[in-house]
Amino acid sequence: MSLLQIAEPGLSTAPHEERFAVGIDLGTTNSLVATVRNGAAEVLLDESDRKLLPSVVHYGEDGSITVGEGAKEFARTDPVNTITSVKRLMGRGSEELKNHRYMPYDFVHGEGMVQLKTAQGVKSPVEISADILKTLKARAEQTLGGELVGAVVTVPAYFDDAQRQATKDAAKLAGLNVLRLLSEPTAAALAYGLDNSAEGLYVVYDLGGGTFDVSVLRLTKGVFEVLATGGNSQLGGDDFDQRLYCWVLDQLGNPLLTRADSRMLMAKSKAAKENLTGETKTTIHAKLSGDRIVNLTISREVFNSITHHLVERTIEATRRTLKDAKLKRDEVKGVVLVGGSTRMPCIRKAVADYFERGPLTNIDPDEVVAIGAALQANLLAGNRSGDDWLLLDVTPLSLGLETMGGLVEKIIPRNTPIPVAMAQDFTTFKDGQTAMSFHVLQGERDLAEDCRSLAKFALHGIPPNVAGAARIRVTFQVDADGLLSVTAREQKTGVEAAVSVKPSYGLSEDEITRMLKDSYGHAQEDMKTRELREQKVEAARLLESVYSALSQDGDLLNEEERARIDAMIARLESDRAQDDVQALKLSIKLLSDGTQDFAARRMNRTILAALQGKTVDEV
Repeated sequence: MSLLQIAEPGLSTAPHEERFAVGIDLGTTNSLVATVRNGAAEVLLDESDRKLLPSVVHYGEDGSITVGEGAKEFARTDPVNTITSVKRLMGRGSEELKNHRYMPYDFVHGEGMVQLKTAQGVKSPVEISADILKTLKARAEQTLGGELVGAVVTVPAYFDDAQRQATKDAAKLAGLNVLRLLSEPTAAALAYGLDNSAEGLYVVYDLGGGTFDVSVLRLTKGVFEVLATGGNSQLGGDDFDQRLYCWVLDQLGNPLLTRADSRMLMAKSKAAKENLTGETKTTIHAKLSGDRIVNLTISREVFNSITHHLVERTIEATRRTLKDAKLKRDEVKGVVLVGGSTRMPCIRKAVADYFERGPLTNIDPDEVVAIGAALQANLLAGNRSGDDWLLLDVTPLSLGLETMGGLVEKIIPRNTPIPVAMAQDFTTFKDGQTAMSFHVLQGERDLAEDCRSLAKFALHGIPPNVAGAARIRVTFQVDADGLLSVTAREQKTGVEAAVSVKPSYGLSEDEITRMLKDSYGHAQEDMKTRELREQKVEAARLLESVYSALSQDGDLLNEEERARIDAMIARLESDRAQDDVQALKLSIKLLSDGTQDFAARRMNRTILAALQGKTVDEV
């Protein structure tokens, strides 16, 4: 019997009322949105019945923004304005971008998060991710037939505070109410555990397009407890693509390439990698600028050889995470594979060899994270009761303060269950000191310069006294999303200072407000643009249908009728080239109505042809 129904404040539902909530897997290569309907989690489809939305955004010079499959078509013709794998840039500074020579973008380097020049101005990874999330939000609302009350958005377990905040900013910019940021391995375990009534110790090995996570979880009677997490937020399937791309360049003698050539060869390398999942060898064939031809054959054996070091990096991270959890390999009951990159045979073999057992793969690795997130979203929205579960996630990296000498004093060690609050007392360094500055850091190194700087703030009003007399209690609080706030309080006087850590690589509230205002300010314009494009698509569809009908059965019309239809076609062709929505709508209606009699004659001819030569009994 359930004694407590878990729901976010203000989201508990009335009896028989269901709120629409979704889980979103914002991936490096592909993204998905899932929900719970009729008690079962399902991934939502687009209008073409596709589950996966390629995480690709194209910014056109005409102001158009294309997301998904359509954007992929621009990768060769307009690579600078076609952004892929933006997740790898989330929360990253210029100095952190290494080995990005295969990225054909114009980067804008500064002190904060790296940005990209596009035909529509400078874009941050947050804004680009928001465009992907907007598309998923629209898909969900169209499918469910109503507005969303919230979403659970997943992030790699090894995402640091800056990357988590950037993800939350992107969701906010997309108009989503984020119920929770959920670690991807935890989401996978949630989906897997419920689907299989699993209990015991499990390892979630999550290799996506741009990130690698490994988590150790204990599943016990509805409690999902993360014991340890590790990984590498800059290692994923993209690196296997790049390694194969570099191999191709080596075979070609490292020629000079245009951006379009580079982008095409990268796409061919990715396709070859995917082909080697099912084939023992494949061919990379491409035509470069200047009529240069690429025609190379690579075997699975060679691919495994050139990517062996990448596979080993994932196994080494797995080994370290098991050590953090104080576990041995034989204590693990099962290994769950997550992420499309785990389909590579070399990955499955390496995991099986290390754990001396085959991994569990009976849930689609592309879908399992979104499904787990949807289950959690359904719970937080208050739609579920009776068999609730509890998630105990952990901090991926240690959090602390810089002390004298540039050293780091860790307040919250990594792999501490969240939400959590921990405090530590500090004191003054000099006689008469009335203020103290605090430098909040994240990382495992002992020197402040080797850790990530999250925030700086100061406490003023400390009573002047001898050094060491004051007592300042610093409290670190990490919420369920893994985001941090820090408070410093002088114990005698009660004077206090606090900071909700907003990393320098996130967006400021003013920036988010400005972007939201921009999106609202252009809402009417965007609606008109969308309507015009929809009508132009409808016009093209109608014209193609009429042209086909005329070529097959034009003899059913007399000269006067044919001339009338030709005139309506010419009018529609002319209006389709303009930007007048009302005129276009009228021309579509005129041609549609004006060809109804022709359509009826065509149907009669088809029926007569089908009946010809048959008896009444045969019909």
